Amino acid sequence: MARTSVADGAAAGATATGDGAATDRLDSVLRPVRAGNGFEEALEQVLQLLRLGLVPPGERLPSERELSQHLRISRVTLREVLKVLQDQGMVESRRGRYGGTFVLPRTAAPDGSDELRRRIAAVDVEDTLRFREVLEAGAAGLCAEGLTADGGAGLRAALDATQGARLEDYRRQDTLLHLTLVELSGSRTLAAQYAAVRATLNELLDCIPLLVRNLEHSQQQHAAVVEAVLDRDPDAAREMMREHCGGTAALLRGFLA
Repeated sequence: MARTSVADGAAAGATATGDGAATDRLDSVLRPVRAGNGFEEALEQVLQLLRLGLVPPGERLPSERELSQHLRISRVTLREVLKVLQDQGMVESRRGRYGGTFVLPRTAAPDGSDELRRRIAAVDVEDTLRFREVLEAGAAGLCAEGLTADGGAGLRAALDATQGARLEDYRRQDTLLHLTLVELSGSRTLAAQYAAVRATLNELLDCIPLLVRNLEHSQQQHAAVVEAVLDRDPDAAREMMREHCGGTAALLRGFLA
């Protein structure tokens, strides 16, 4: 399939690479919950899985067995979590041979500016942006220092998926690229922390428009980061990632002002 630029946006795009992505990344995103707040922590983590876009709309969540094993909770508790998500219109349960719990499309807020203000009030935006930059720049350097051949192939594939993404699927593929790079850092703790920060960041990004010019620039930066990692140049990888994070921060600050 021919590669499609972001500028071509909704006109065309490569097939999304979401199948199995959530299952592959459960170890990074989901972790055992504490006994005292099992339901609340499990709900928080499954919401994070959805906000990261690891399971795209229309796709099925990992099985109850997989989710309960990763979260170390009973299926009874997990079903209570899924019931909340179903009541909120985020997932639906389907019966039959091909049944399961499927992710529903997110409905747009009637007034994006009001929704953005609500989300801003719920987070410390500057702290989130700074923490994200520290985590990603550090991960890029670590990745460049210890990248394996298989890791390099996975990183290239994730970059290709962003370059061929349809406009409406771009942010999800962008998230998957960043998660891939962080996971290749070799630190599960770093990956888990980044997943939490990225979920918060996506909540804000979803309230601002997709700007084709910005996405084109972002793609150039993505390619530069990946090239530095593949060249085993940790200093360049860190610097390019800092520049990329700074661009996202500037865009958000512009819309938040």
